[in-house]
Amino acid sequence: MTLKWMAVMVAAVSVTLCVTANVVLGTVNGAELPVVVNMIALTATGVATVLAVVADLHERLNERVTALTEFLIARLNELDSHTGDRNTGFVEGYLLSHPDPSVVPIGPRLHSRRAMLGGDD
Repeated sequence: MTLKWMAVMVAAVSVTLCVTANVVLGTVNGAELPVVVNMIALTATGVATVLAVVADLHERLNERVTALTEFLIARLNELDSHTGDRNTGFVEGYLLSHPDPSVVPIGPRLHSRRAMLGGDD
């Protein structure tokens, strides 16, 4: 059972128990449940409801991201199959028509470098 439905069940059971206990005690003895018990039941209901809503929003967001990812993958595959290697022939023809340039060595330096260590001059 997912988190969302577990939270919905907790909220429903909590509200049902609180209302049932209040009705039974009210009709049998004419008394009420202690405020602490009612507050605990209402707090559990509120927390479970918020948790169910957040879990539902997370599930929806996850579905949207998955759908977007699948769409993007399909679109990229379509572009790849459409584009293919149309430029390969052009690049290979260009490279074959231009011979490799010769390597030219760098000329000698006119000034040499020296390391300066304080008072070495």
